[in-house]
Amino acid sequence: MNLGLGCVCRPVCWPFGSVLDSRHCVFALTLLTLIMQVVVEANSWWSLAMNPLLIPEAYIIGAQPLCSQLVGLSQGQKKLCQLYQDHMQYIGEGAKTGIRECQYQFRHRRWNCSTVDNSSVFGRVMQIGSRETAFTYAISAAGVVHAVSRACREGELSSCGCSRAARPKDLPRDWLWGGCGDNLNYGYRFSKEFVDAREREKSYPKGTYESARLLMNLHNNEAGRRTVSDLAHVSCKCHGVSGSCSLKTCWLQLADFRKVGDALKEKYDSAAAMKLNSRGKLVQMHSKFNAPTNHDLVYIDSSPDYCLKNQTTGSLGTVGRLCNKTSEGMDGCELMCCGRGYDQYKAQIVERCHCKFHWCCYVKCKRCTKIVDQFVCK
Repeated sequence: MNLGLGCVCRPVCWPFGSVLDSRHCVFALTLLTLIMQVVVEANSWWSLAMNPLLIPEAYIIGAQPLCSQLVGLSQGQKKLCQLYQDHMQYIGEGAKTGIRECQYQFRHRRWNCSTVDNSSVFGRVMQIGSRETAFTYAISAAGVVHAVSRACREGELSSCGCSRAARPKDLPRDWLWGGCGDNLNYGYRFSKEFVDAREREKSYPKGTYESARLLMNLHNNEAGRRTVSDLAHVSCKCHGVSGSCSLKTCWLQLADFRKVGDALKEKYDSAAAMKLNSRGKLVQMHSKFNAPTNHDLVYIDSSPDYCLKNQTTGSLGTVGRLCNKTSEGMDGCELMCCGRGYDQYKAQIVERCHCKFHWCCYVKCKRCTKIVDQFVCK
C-alpha cells in the first residue's frame, strides 16, 4: 500500500500548496505512525476465520509471502505460520467455530457477538475489557484447541498424529487403550503457543491499564483451553461375537463443542471483576467472593449496555432486533429493546411438517408455510 511517505517532507508535495517545515514534517510522520499502529492493533488473528485463502493448497508454494500477507497476525504468529503451514487452515476453522458458538450462546442477548468486518472481526467492542471480551477470547482459544486436536487425529497435520495420552488408572484391565483419540496434548500446546503469541510479544509498564488488559487476555485464553481439556472424556467401542461386548477399545475424545460453549457461558455469568494491585498483578475487586482459578473468566471493565449504536464503544445497538413479546428474560421485548418499545408485523415462514419414517431408513417431510407474528425493537 503506497501511503505517499516519500513526498511528505517535500514542500512541492503538500496538497494544499503550503510549505511544510521540518517540525511539521516530524509531527505529521509521528501522527501517521500512530494511526498505522492503531490500525494494526485493531486487527486480530480471528480474521483467519474470514479469510478465503485458508485452503491447504495455498500453503504449498510461497508459504512465507502468504504468511506475511495474512491480516491480523503478529510477528510471532507469522513465524509460526511459516513453520507450520498446514496448521493455518485449522486455526481458521477453530476461530470460525469459536465465533459461531459465541453467536449461538449470545443469540438472545443485546450483544450477540456480531462480526463487523474481516480484519478486526468484532470491531471496537473488543477494546473494552468486559465480560463479553473475556468470553470471546476464551471461546476462540478453545476453538483452536478443538480444531487442531481433531486435525491431528484425522492425519491432516504433518507434525502430530493420534493421541498418546496415558491410560486412565480407573479403566478396567480387560479393556484395550489405544484407539486413535483426539490429540488434546498437542492441540493445547499449539493453541497456547499461537494464540498467546500476540500478548507475549507486548511489554507495558507495570500498573498500566494496558498491562492489566494483557494479563486479562492471557488468563481468559487459558480458561478456554482448560475448559476443552476438562470436558475431554474416554470413549469406547465394543467388540465381540453377535454384538456382545466381551472386549472394549477405548481412546480419548473431545467433547462436542456445544458443551464447551455451554460451560464457558456459565463461566461468563460468574466471571470475576479484577483490578491491578501494587505489584502489577490482577486481583479480585471484591474479596468477599472466592478467588477465580485458571478455569474461570475474568474482566477489568464494566460492560456497556449495548442498547444504542455507539461508535466509541463499538456497540451496534438493538434497533431492528427480533424480540420475544412473552418472555421476561433477556430476549424479551422489554429488556432487548431497552424500553424503547417494538413494532409488530406479519411474517411468512417455511418449515418442515408431516414427517414420516420410511423403511429403511430415512425420514421424509413436507414443507409447510405459515404466517406468524414477529416483534422488532424500535
